[in-house]
This record gives sequence, structure tokens and C-alpha cells, in this order.
Amino acid sequence: MNSSMMLRRFFCFNATTTSASASKKKPLVFLGSPQVSATVLDALFNTSSAPTSSFEVAAIVTQPPSRRDRGRKVLPSPVAEYALDRGFPSDLIFTPERAGEDKFLSALRALQPELCITAAYGNILPTKFLNIPPLGTVNIHPSLLPQYRGAAPVQRALQDGAKETGVSLAFTVRALDAGPVIACEKMEVNDQIKAPDLLALLFSEGSKLLIRELPSIFDGSARVKAQPQDDSKATLAPKITPEDSWLFFDQEASVLHNKVRAFAGWPGTRAKVVIIDDKSGQQNIIDLKIITTKVCCNPNIQANEKDDIAYVKGALIVPCGECTALEVLEVQLPGKKVVNAVAFWNGLRGRKLKFLYNRGNI
Repeated sequence: MNSSMMLRRFFCFNATTTSASASKKKPLVFLGSPQVSATVLDALFNTSSAPTSSFEVAAIVTQPPSRRDRGRKVLPSPVAEYALDRGFPSDLIFTPERAGEDKFLSALRALQPELCITAAYGNILPTKFLNIPPLGTVNIHPSLLPQYRGAAPVQRALQDGAKETGVSLAFTVRALDAGPVIACEKMEVNDQIKAPDLLALLFSEGSKLLIRELPSIFDGSARVKAQPQDDSKATLAPKITPEDSWLFFDQEASVLHNKVRAFAGWPGTRAKVVIIDDKSGQQNIIDLKIITTKVCCNPNIQANEKDDIAYVKGALIVPCGECTALEVLEVQLPGKKVVNAVAFWNGLRGRKLKFLYNRGNI
């Protein structure tokens, strides 16, 4: 998008809004990309539209359009789509490949934002960017900082089996998620919730936290009360890769169940499965996506039953490490829709099922 054109449209847009307003509102720039970020943007739009609001959303920064969904069409980010649906001017939506591009930074400086807000933007912010807004840049991070700094805080918390997590509002510094914390909200984690649902809940709470703290951010008192993080207590939440998605059933059932919850949505969790036809002797190895699981409460698994997969009361019972067992409730065959264990078991038509335990088979 041409930066000079964006600026011309920005000033035209601002001329109409300013003339209709008795007092000039402070310009705020929002940075976010996935669907959960739209929750935060919605809260900012709604708050800024109130007659007593002291700020306006002057521009939006988001990831460039990309190929997604089944049709693999090139589409704008979910945040850009939401903003356009709300009638936000398209020329005020910036989509730089990198936040350090000179043209983008020049256009951002021309907007003279008082404050920048980030929520799952997905791009590293250089010092040249952070120096632009006089009130700083504030990030909504879905963990209780300094825990789970990094790209996948929700997924890594679930993978660890965390019983509590939360969302933090912190000033952005060059070090990864290491800025002073303005405020945070804690949340209990039940043992069945999956990453997409927990992520949505945390950003919903994060948007409320942001709106509550905005007055203190604008008047400068947030900077005074913000608490430095204890780096000695920091834990990292590294980015997830597709190679992380494999399940190995020599691990305990609770470890596997937490991984299924953590990697739900993307990249998902997979296992190598052998379907055996005793009549023909044919064996077919497939990649089976494991969608929903539970830890079996009373597994009663003997060591010599390691390879035996049973079907009990609507679940596949898969023996796991340490004589534990996992209930597999939903699965997905390659190129097919998600089905429950009942439908999958019926589809086997008497054929046997065996999960491969050897990591060398992956």
C-alpha cells in the first residue's frame, strides 16, 4: 500500500472527524493480526466512540495478506477484515513485511501516535519503532509474566499441564516480553480446555484489562506503578513447529493429553496407526490426527497389553507409558472430517488397530 496515499487519505479522514469534534482526541495505533486480536480492537473501537473518550484509533498495523482457509486464497489478516467490516478506512491499515521498514516508520511518525497497543501482532518491533510513541508501546501478553515469554505462551502452558495462567499488560522493550508489567489477571485452567478456547478467553480478559488501565497509561501514572519483571523467574514459550505434533505412546497419558490440548487448532497432534485386516493379512499405515482425548481414570493396563487398543463406551483406549491409558474421543483421517470414536471404530469393520510406538517410524 502506498505510504503517501495512506497519509493523504489519513489527513482527509482526520479533517472530517476533527471538525466534528470539539476537542482533539489522542491518536492511538493498534497492532494485531489473528482473530483473537480483533477482540481487543473491538474494545478499542467501542471505547473510543464514547463521547467522553480521550483517544481514537488513528491507524491499524497488521500482517500482510496471506494464503489461508481451504481455498488457499490470498486474504487480509483477520484484524484487517474486521476493521474493514467496521468501516475503518482501508488506507489507514498498514501491512509492512517488517516493522522496521523505512517507509512504514516514516508514515507512522507522520501520524504522531501518543500510544501504540500490540496484541498478537506477530512481528518484532525495532527500537526505531518503539521510540515513536511518547507514551510507549503496551502489549497484551497471554501469560502471567515473567512466565512463558515468547511466541506460544498458551500452548506451552497447556503442554506443561498448568493449573493457572492469566494475561499481562506490559510495556514493550527490546528484550523478549521483558518490559515492566502494568497489571495482570489470573485465570484457572481446567483439564479439558484447548488452546484456541483458552487463547480467546485470555484476550477477552486482556481487552477488559487494557480498557481499565488506559486512563493511567495516558496520564503517565501506569509508567510509575508498572513493576519490573524478575528475570530469574522467567520461563520461555518457544514457537511450535509441525514436527512437534507427533504423539509417542511410550509417554504417560497425561503428557499426551496435555499435548493434544496444547496443539489443538495448529499444528494439531498426529500418530502413526496401523490398520490390520486379519483375513487378507493387509496392513495399512496412516497418519491419524488426534483431536480430543481424556486421561483414562482406571486403565488397568498390563505390560503385555501394550499394543492392544480397545473400544470402550465411546472411546478408543490406548495403552501409554507407566501403565497409563488415554481415551481418544475424536479423530480425523487424512482428507476427511473430524469424527467421534464411535464412527471411527464402526468404520474399521472388524479390522484391528495398532498405534506405532517406535519413534524411528515417524
